Amino acid sequence: MELLSTPAGPAGVAADSPVGRLAATVDRLSREVRAAQAEAEGRALIELAKGILVERLGCGPAQAARQLAELTEQAGTTQLEFAVEVINQAARDRMSEVTHAFLAATRAAAEAEAEGDPAAVRLRAAESGALAADDTQAVAESLLEQALRPLGAVAVAIWAAGADGSLTLAGSAGFSPAEAARWYYVPPDVATVARCGLAEREGLWIESLSERGLPSVGRHHHPDGGRAAVPAGTGGRVYGVLEIVWPAPLPPQRPQIVRQVEALAELCAHTLETYTAPGGPARPERALPDAAELMDLADGLYDPALVLVPHLDASGNLLDFRIQHVNSRFLDPAGRPRGMVSGALLLEAYPMAAGESELFQRIERVYATGEPFRARRMHLTALVDQVPLSAVADISVSRHGSGILFIWRIEDETARLASLLQHAQRLGRIGGFEENLLTGEITWNGQLFDLYGRPETSPPVPLEDLPAYAHPDDAVAIGRFLRTLLHHRRPASAAFRLQRPDGVTRHIRVVAEPVLDTDGRLLTVRGAYQDISSQHWTEVALAATRDQLAHTEQHASERDRLALQLQRAIMPPAQAPLQMPDLDVAVRYRPAEAEQLVGGDWYDAVVLPSRLVLLCVGDVAGHGIEAATSMVVLRNALRGLAVTGAGPGQLLSWLNMVVHHLTGGVTATAVCGLYDPATRTLRWARAGHLPPVLVRGSEAAPLPPVRGLLLGAVPEARYEEGEVQLAADDNLLMYTDGLIERRDRSVEESLTHLLTTAAKAPGTLDQRLDRLLTYSRSDTDDDTCIVGIRVG
Repeated sequence: MELLSTPAGPAGVAADSPVGRLAATVDRLSREVRAAQAEAEGRALIELAKGILVERLGCGPAQAARQLAELTEQAGTTQLEFAVEVINQAARDRMSEVTHAFLAATRAAAEAEAEGDPAAVRLRAAESGALAADDTQAVAESLLEQALRPLGAVAVAIWAAGADGSLTLAGSAGFSPAEAARWYYVPPDVATVARCGLAEREGLWIESLSERGLPSVGRHHHPDGGRAAVPAGTGGRVYGVLEIVWPAPLPPQRPQIVRQVEALAELCAHTLETYTAPGGPARPERALPDAAELMDLADGLYDPALVLVPHLDASGNLLDFRIQHVNSRFLDPAGRPRGMVSGALLLEAYPMAAGESELFQRIERVYATGEPFRARRMHLTALVDQVPLSAVADISVSRHGSGILFIWRIEDETARLASLLQHAQRLGRIGGFEENLLTGEITWNGQLFDLYGRPETSPPVPLEDLPAYAHPDDAVAIGRFLRTLLHHRRPASAAFRLQRPDGVTRHIRVVAEPVLDTDGRLLTVRGAYQDISSQHWTEVALAATRDQLAHTEQHASERDRLALQLQRAIMPPAQAPLQMPDLDVAVRYRPAEAEQLVGGDWYDAVVLPSRLVLLCVGDVAGHGIEAATSMVVLRNALRGLAVTGAGPGQLLSWLNMVVHHLTGGVTATAVCGLYDPATRTLRWARAGHLPPVLVRGSEAAPLPPVRGLLLGAVPEARYEEGEVQLAADDNLLMYTDGLIERRDRSVEESLTHLLTTAAKAPGTLDQRLDRLLTYSRSDTDDDTCIVGIRVG
């Protein structure tokens, strides 16, 4: 079965159907209307060019037409294009300036267009349409089609700014009717793209709307697109905002494109200047009072006020504001009379207004946007004979129609001091009073009512009734205070506990003085109450803390004294020398300088039954009585173990078991040696301790270290032994780390200093040990033990 097809018209409708034929007719008529409109705009531009030639050449219209045709033929362009060039050369306005930038930005798109409309014609046509149209909607459509689409824009919105900071969508193109209806009105203080652009003098250019997060019309259709919101103003006034939408992220634009968009925004300002919302009242500033009524309003104010009117140049740009009127309350910061200020330009009368406070820029912004400006404690400066005179004032600037009302209130020194006093009383919880003893009149400030916990509507409490509001135990102090003040007529003070109606007790200090007449009679008593509850409880807490601290210090002192007594009983600072042939033995013990740092350093030098000499030093970790008692245990245990005849490695292994199991988990280091006088041989072992130092001749060096863990680290440990053959005049030194340890040096650096000192020390063994203690660089204030032997 063969299917027959029928040509389709617009929107898929059959061309030969009634609806299809109607749609085709509408489409044809629309094209004809657009063509006729373009032709009319072109004729208008050509006629304007002819008029310019008539004025420039001084010829008639016919001759100007022939001249335009000849020049067009010579230029090799169309008559419309040449007419636009003539207009641009004659006008030399901002639109002419941006035409070249527009041509550069849209040249590729213009060359690709099938119709081939030149960009300059389209831009000038957009200007012509914007200036001629009363309908802001038509202006938006003209700007989009003629000027913005070649730049890649897809939509445009023209916002009208209200005096209250609101925005109304006066015209739009590229948005659906439903979307435009939803965004018809934006209340004041709602942060949208247009609202933020209105607040920026140079406009707002957004690369991607989604990254900025600001709401705006058409956001859901182009969430990642770029936006531009440029204030639309002229003559110093901002009437609204031109917002442009791009479908894709917007890269930074060249200055030429920015100037072009600013020129288009200025075109919109001409339409917004007379814009009236459909079905609504005229723009608010049109209905506000005229200049005469504004001056009457200023005269009715109790504060100094100026009425300012804009001062424009020949091109309509805002240069300054003229002081149209000053009210009767006017006080010039420089002391000038009203006549010297009235009628002058603002920057001439107050040149410092453009200085540090930027006052002029703020007034200019109020005039441009209609948003009022308020500021507290702003500095106003005037120059008198080149001397700056300043005053501090509260500022209010508001626009009324085309005028500006500028109000300031000079700061009153008396009021400021009263405010400071009030704040000081509040922060110090001080309430003042005055009592007239002749009339019985009593005056309290608000803070005193708060201290008493009474409403301000209640009557104040007389001084004679003070005992009824105080704690009974404070009756004697209050009685003494009243007798001194009222009977002896001398200033007095007292501290008492105030019992408030809400059951709260506050600690109060009252200070008062009598006021006497010329005959010495008591007239008035004035004074102040201060809430000292915080101070009272702080003193109580400090007293308790001092008592507790004193008890703790006494307890610690007793423990330290006990530990020191125990240490000195077992470890005297000096010990009688051993009587051994060909061997000198000397020991030194230096306790910590601070008694609370009593440590666990210990030493021993004793001749065993086997005629071997036991030499050892050790250090128990920690300080105090625990370290001292552990030291006693280790020293006595090693003496007892040494009589078994075991070697130093075995002795330290047994001592490690004693430390681990019998001393409550302490740790310690030690070095232990057995010297045989018959063979001059020293066998030694160490448990985490520094090795002994051998001084031979003019050289000093530590013995080669042997392995060994510190005592108490593990339940069982083996300790390696070393052996050294001593010779005549050799000196061997064993010491604890209190001799060399420093907070700011490594152990290696401190050991190097010890070796240098030991090698240079002359004389006997005792002199050598004394020199080591004297030149020790230790800064830890720890105990120090040294055991030295000298072979004869």
